[in-house]
Amino acid sequence: MIYINEKISLSEDEIQISFVRASGPGGQNVNKVSTAVQLRFDVRRSHSLPYEVRQRLEKLAGNRLTNDGVMVLDARQSRSQERNKQEALTRLIDLISRATVRPKTRKKSRPSYRSKIKRLEGKRHRSKMKKLRRKGPDIDG
Repeated sequence: MIYINEKISLSEDEIQISFVRASGPGGQNVNKVSTAVQLRFDVRRSHSLPYEVRQRLEKLAGNRLTNDGVMVLDARQSRSQERNKQEALTRLIDLISRATVRPKTRKKSRPSYRSKIKRLEGKRHRSKMKKLRRKGPDIDG
């Protein structure tokens, strides 16, 4: 089990981890050893996550979410398979824990009387400055 918080934990069956060859520098090690980790988590079919958390996680995932609702995380920072696996799991846990936080609802508010006055005074001042920059009408006509 992977624990997200006291209410949410994921079964390890819901996560698929595969190891692929990493690109970039690393010499022979890169060519021989599959150290990069590709973690797949099916957000839409997950029974461990409440509906609201799934919805927020889909928005948070962005490009990492496929059309089928599968989130794909790549980790290839380290030369070690185990470190990359831990990095991918940490990122998944972080994303899910961020999705558990319910966003604050915005309360409607009105600008104060003083702030309206101040804004209009600023507009008048700016208008006056721009009028002074203009060239006057020709006297000759």
